Amino acid sequence: MKKLAVVLAVALFAAPAAWAGNAKDNTGCGLGTMLFGDQADDSIVLQSLAVTTNGTSANQTFGITSGTSECEKPSKIASTERMNEYVLANLDNLAKDIARGGGETIDGLADLMGIPAGDRAAFVGRLQAGFDRIFPNPDVDYAYVVDAIVEVSAGG
Repeated sequence: MKKLAVVLAVALFAAPAAWAGNAKDNTGCGLGTMLFGDQADDSIVLQSLAVTTNGTSANQTFGITSGTSECEKPSKIASTERMNEYVLANLDNLAKDIARGGGETIDGLADLMGIPAGDRAAFVGRLQAGFDRIFPNPDVDYAYVVDAIVEVSAGG
């Protein structure tokens, strides 16, 4: 009985997306999409297997953040793990330096982001002007701060 329930659930939730046509558009990126690839374009069964494999192998998140497994890395994700580590280790000091418009942690951040010396004053100004977007509350997560810094520094 449980097998029948699982098959019906897959049929109800995965199959309607599979009827749309292009497998990658329907199943997303990940291991299942790589395994079944173009074979799944006209097959509800293979698209269902691809999406199930993507979901159960838990590799889509890694693929999205790393740009692998036929996933595209979002432009908002910072380019280096070092920046993530830096922001995590210096979150409080970075908030203080951004609020006052300068300091050692902003200099280190600018180095990590590859901001040329001639552009640093504008970079710091954008961060200071965007402080409320970067730090919307006292309990903000460092990953949010990294994404917001990238967005604000790009003029977004």
